[in-house]
Amino acid sequence: MTAKTLSPLAEHASLLAGCAPAVLAEERPFVSQLNVRIREGHDAAAAVLGTALPDVCRFTSGIGDVLWLGPDEYLVLGAPEGTEQALREAIAVGAVTDVSAQRTTVRLAGPAARDVLAHGCAVDLHPKAAPPGTCVQTLYARTGIVLLVREAGEFTVLVRQSFAPYFAAWLADAALEYREEES
Repeated sequence: MTAKTLSPLAEHASLLAGCAPAVLAEERPFVSQLNVRIREGHDAAAAVLGTALPDVCRFTSGIGDVLWLGPDEYLVLGAPEGTEQALREAIAVGAVTDVSAQRTTVRLAGPAARDVLAHGCAVDLHPKAAPPGTCVQTLYARTGIVLLVREAGEFTVLVRQSFAPYFAAWLADAALEYREEES
């Protein structure tokens, strides 16, 4: 007997689909995620990642997205196989941990994406306060998330797998008024 690997939102895809057309929400499951703690070796890690390590509340893109999570702590999204070992060898003092199973990834876009996120998030998402490249750890409806602000009103949300169905339900409920405006 073989086990099927289901994404955290596979059984809740209708919740995400229900956000349309105001918000296009799609899960991007199984994105690789490496938690990187660096005390020494920032330049060597940047060389492996193909981008400078970001400053406070920012992310950069190289072979994957590199998110600033805290002083000397980064999260690398979507890096190819072999990156974990390359980072371990490059970093003089620090640690690299594969945390891919911890969170799922949800892409949000559309005319009301920013407004729908504002329903459950205390972070000011106005483009002047949160321009593209912004990355924050925050709460969305009491659920811990990592939020990336991308170009043209597109967002990436990382949510713990155990909270993903709750997040999707909350998102669908917040999008309801914008769906009705479209009708």
